Amino acid sequence: MSIVVTGATGPLGRLIISSLLDRGVPAGQIVALGRNIDRLAELAGRGVVTQRADYDDPASLQAAFAGADKLMFVSGSEVGKRVVQHGNVVTAAKEAGIGLIVYTSIANAETSSLVLAAEHKATEQLIRDSGVPHVFLRNSWYLENYTAQLPTYRQHGVAGAAGDGRVSAATRADYAEAAAAVLTAEGPAGTVYELGGAPFTMTELAAEISRQTGAEVSYVDLPVDKYTELLVAAGLPEGYAAVLADGDRGLAQGELEVGDDLAKLLGRTPTTLAEAIRAAL
Repeated sequence: MSIVVTGATGPLGRLIISSLLDRGVPAGQIVALGRNIDRLAELAGRGVVTQRADYDDPASLQAAFAGADKLMFVSGSEVGKRVVQHGNVVTAAKEAGIGLIVYTSIANAETSSLVLAAEHKATEQLIRDSGVPHVFLRNSWYLENYTAQLPTYRQHGVAGAAGDGRVSAATRADYAEAAAAVLTAEGPAGTVYELGGAPFTMTELAAEISRQTGAEVSYVDLPVDKYTELLVAAGLPEGYAAVLADGDRGLAQGELEVGDDLAKLLGRTPTTLAEAIRAAL
């Protein structure tokens, strides 16, 4: 069995490969792909096969997928370009005779109104239309989205446009372990997993930071446009700020809250918000 993992230079792809190795998949049966082969050197040192591949370069994808049984398709990061790029991946996978595509999508992709969801929904349809057996891993937000901002939260508090909405955030490591579980199982193709941890509100996030740090941290809820302006004032590009604010809008409407599929795949409780904050402090 040969498993190709795209996006292996990124945090999630790298963690998926580590999880596959932890599950006993021989390193020589894992192919790690990335645009910059030098950034795959550490994986090569562990015996993983490494190869350059670029979502914008169909020929590189065709060469990388040749002879592979399964494709761990980690979605691209270039918002606005992903439908074309992902189409290249799907076409190359079909031409290579890949037996299973496992794709990292977004929570509630079919019904979500998030700006970020549109490209994922389109990619899911491309995969369905290809006829290649597939599994969709619809990941909610990363807990790291919040723990990375702990210094800012402690100094300025938590701000957003999420209202009382709850987000089923989980760690990258937990999402990666779930992906490895799917790749190494004999479960039926066509399964859709809605993945995330125990849901929490931004008010609960602020309260947990306060509890663990002793600082008085509160949540300030803003209209979406005002939150966008705040992010721009903090130095974010306007387009990126708008996408983040739109994410909070969707969060407020429950679009990032999911059930317990992640716990079922892991066979344990996912890392909690409290545990993630404790580890990051």
